[in-house]
Amino acid sequence: MLKKIIKIYKSTVYVLQNLNSKKVNDKVNRLSFEKILSISMLGKVKNNMSPSGLLSQTPRKSLPDFETEGTSLLGCACMGDKTPGAVSGFDRLNNPALNKSLAFSINERQLLGIHGLLPPVVKTQNEQIKHCKLRLDRLNDPLDKYIYLMDLLDFNEKLLYAFVKNHIQETMPLLYTPTVGSACQKWGFIYRRPRGVYITMYDKGHVYEVLKNWPECDVRVIVVTDGERILGLGDQGACGMGIPVGKLALYTAIAGIKPHFCLPITIDVGTNNECHIKDPLYPGIKEKRRTGKEYDELIDEFMKGVVQRWGSHCLVQFEDFGNKNAFRFLEKYRNYFCMFNDDIQGTASVVLAGLIAAMRITKNKLIDHVILFQGAGEANIGIANLCVLAMMTDENITEEKAREKIWMVDSKGLIVKSRNELEIQKRPFAKDHEALKDLLDVVKKVKPTILVGAAAVPGSFTPEILQEMARNNERPIVFALSNPTCKAECTPQQAYEETKGKVIYASGSPFPPVTYNNQTFITGQGNNAYIFPAIGLATMCAGIPNLSDDYFFIAAEALANQVKESYLEEGCIYPPIDMLPECSIKVASTVVEYAYKRGSATVLPEPSDKEKFVRAQLYRTEYEPAIPSFYEVPLGDQKNI
Repeated sequence: MLKKIIKIYKSTVYVLQNLNSKKVNDKVNRLSFEKILSISMLGKVKNNMSPSGLLSQTPRKSLPDFETEGTSLLGCACMGDKTPGAVSGFDRLNNPALNKSLAFSINERQLLGIHGLLPPVVKTQNEQIKHCKLRLDRLNDPLDKYIYLMDLLDFNEKLLYAFVKNHIQETMPLLYTPTVGSACQKWGFIYRRPRGVYITMYDKGHVYEVLKNWPECDVRVIVVTDGERILGLGDQGACGMGIPVGKLALYTAIAGIKPHFCLPITIDVGTNNECHIKDPLYPGIKEKRRTGKEYDELIDEFMKGVVQRWGSHCLVQFEDFGNKNAFRFLEKYRNYFCMFNDDIQGTASVVLAGLIAAMRITKNKLIDHVILFQGAGEANIGIANLCVLAMMTDENITEEKAREKIWMVDSKGLIVKSRNELEIQKRPFAKDHEALKDLLDVVKKVKPTILVGAAAVPGSFTPEILQEMARNNERPIVFALSNPTCKAECTPQQAYEETKGKVIYASGSPFPPVTYNNQTFITGQGNNAYIFPAIGLATMCAGIPNLSDDYFFIAAEALANQVKESYLEEGCIYPPIDMLPECSIKVASTVVEYAYKRGSATVLPEPSDKEKFVRAQLYRTEYEPAIPSFYEVPLGDQKNI
C-alpha cells in the first residue's frame, strides 16, 4: 500500500511541475490538476473502489446536533465542488459548474487572468435570467426551447437552474413532459455532447469498469432506463436517455440536489422500434431488444456495480422499463438495494395525494368510493396498491376488504377471475363478475365514483362515459394521467363540459385553465415531480437504505397537506407548479421525520429540526465568489521573510 501511495505522490508532483507544458496539456487535454488527482485516485484505491464507495458501506455519521442545525453534512469536494485555486480562470470559463460568464466581477477577471476575454460589461444573475427569458421567448418550437435549455446547462449550470426556479411554470413542460417525449424521439438528431452513461449488452462482465469512467466520485442519485416504454411513446431504445436527463434536472431544480450528485444512465439492449433501427442518426444498438437470462444478468451486474462504485446508499430510480420488467425488478431489488420505481411508486403517491385532497371537496373518505382503473400497467397497479395501503391504514380494515373497492379494465376488458393466464400483478384485483369488454359498459355496471386512466389510449374517456360518471355522482373524480398531452384520455375542457362543471379533474400533462359557465377552473397536474425529487432528497438526507411503500403513503399525505382551500375552490387538487420547490422541501422533511420515527434513518445523531436540516443540504443557484476573501494577517517581524 505504501508503494502505491508513493507512486501516486510522484505522479502528482510530475503533473504539478509540468502542468503548463505542452507535453502534459496534450496528454490530459488541459484537465485541471484536481481532475487529474481525482482520476489518479480512482485507479489507485484498494479493490478499485472509490473513497465514496468505501465510506458509504457504513451508516453516515454527522457532527454533534448543535453543529448540524443549518449545516450541510452532505457536501463532497469532488469534481463538482471545486476549491479556490484548484482551477485556472480560463478553465472556469469552460466549466459549466464554475462559469459565471458576464457575472464575473472586474476584480475576479483581473485576478483570474481572464480580463479582456469577456466583454467589459458586468451583469448580475438576475439580469442574466432576464436575458435567458428573452432568448427563450424568441423560439417557437418547444423542441428548440428544450435544446436551448440543454445548451445553457452545458454553458452555465447555476444560471440554468436559477432560470428554471424563477420560471418553473414555463420550463417544466420543456424539461419534462410533454416536450421531453419529442426530445427522446429525436435524440439522435439533437445529440450535442456526452451526457450520462450508456451501458450496452456488450459491456456485460465489464459494467463496473464502465461506471468507473464517470468522473464524479460521489454520486447520490441515479435515474436509469432501458428505453422500452418511454412515456406513452413505446420503445425508444437508447433515445430514452432524455428521460433520465430530464428527471435529474428536476431533482436539482425542484429538490435542490447538487448536480454532481446526479447521474443519468441508459441501458441499451437494442430496440424493437423499426423506425429507430432504420434511422441513420439513431445513436444506439441497431438490433432487436435482448431479453431473458442475459438481460437479467446485465441488470444484476449494474445494480451490484453501483453499490461497488458509489456505495449502498446511492439511490437508483428505475424509469420507463417495460411493464413486466418494471414489476419484476421492483420485487427483486427493493429489499436489498436503495431503489424505487417512479412509474409504479412515484405515480401512485402523487395520485393518492390528489385523491386525499379531493376528499376535502366530496366531504367523505377514500373507503366510501369505488375506484375504476382504465389500464392495468405499472402506473395503475401501483396506484391501486397504494390506495389499498391507505384504506388499510386509515380505516383499520383488511387488505381483502380494501381491494373490494377497486376495479380494473385492461386491453381485454374487465379483469375477472375467470380469465385465463392472468398476470400475477393483476390477480389480486380480479373480480367474480361477468366479463365485460367495453369501458362504458363497465362504468354503467360498476358505477365508479373515481375513474383513473393511465393506459395511453387517447380519447378513451368518451363523452358518454363522462356523462355517465356525472349521472351517478354529485362530484365525479376523473384522472386522465397519460403522457404526453396527445395521449390524454380526455381534456379538461371535455371533462367539464360533459359533466356540466361537476367533475373534479386532474391530468398527467399540463393543460391551460378552463372556463365553463362563467367559472374558471385550474387544471391540477398529477405530475410525479411533486414526489420523486422529494423522495430522493429525503433518502439522501436521512440515509434511508430501502424505500417501502409506506414512505410513498407518507409523502402523499404530506403533499395533500400543501393543498390550500383556495386551490380547491378553483378545482385544483394540487399545489401550483411554481410551488414545487417549497412543496418538495415540506414533503422531504416529513419523510425524513418518518424515517427517524421508523428507525430506518442511518444519518446519526438525529437532527432536532428536520426541515432546517433538509434546507441546509440544498444546492444554491446563487453565484459564489471566484476568489477567496482577503484579510490582514499580523505576522510581526516575519512579514519581510
